[in-house]
Amino acid sequence: MRPSGRAFNEMREIALIPGFSKHAEGSCLIKCGDTHVLCTATWDESTPPWLRGGGKGWVTAEYGMLPRSTTGRMRREAKNGQSGRTQEIQRLIGRSLRAVVDMKKLGERQILIDCDVLQADGGTRTASITGAYVALKQCINWALQQGIITETPLRDSVAAISCGLYKGAPVVDLDYAEDSNADTDANFVITGSGALVEIQATAEDAPFSDEQFTALMTLAKNACVELTEKQNSV
Repeated sequence: MRPSGRAFNEMREIALIPGFSKHAEGSCLIKCGDTHVLCTATWDESTPPWLRGGGKGWVTAEYGMLPRSTTGRMRREAKNGQSGRTQEIQRLIGRSLRAVVDMKKLGERQILIDCDVLQADGGTRTASITGAYVALKQCINWALQQGIITETPLRDSVAAISCGLYKGAPVVDLDYAEDSNADTDANFVITGSGALVEIQATAEDAPFSDEQFTALMTLAKNACVELTEKQNSV
């Protein structure tokens, strides 16, 4: 039995609220159970210096956790510098979104994604990717409506989910109680068409088998189909 009482293939209740921020060109508040992340997308008519003159754009991301997003107050990273974990997560978010964007169609401009964790209960990086895609799509729709671009640079959608081995059993969408005690922890980033973008899998206790990995992959693919349907519905 999982701590939450969910079935092994049952995700937490997912809510996607697009347009949550009235000032951003694109935004989405994503709620995965008790994990809540605000994702915003900002349109920028400039590109990084190293891309200028190449006719291509860029999508980049920043990630952060608010001081009381967890049980105890954490210090703001703006004062202390970003941790290695934060840098790794925001690079993952950026890679995941760039995988579904045609940079030539975006032109010499960039979209800046911000993912701020308001409340954490496991799976913040995967929730960030899933919510950030909705914000990205809304931002691109805004640019199309403004006539800034004439065709969408999006090639596909993208979503992400965590899976793991908890007490030897494969489960999907780990909350903190499971994540902190998992035998194996894995994150899957998958496009709407079912292609793999990235897999992060780590044995926290004993090594895992091919069969166990295949079980986790199956759970992740099925979950991402459901997440893609939720993204499309909003």
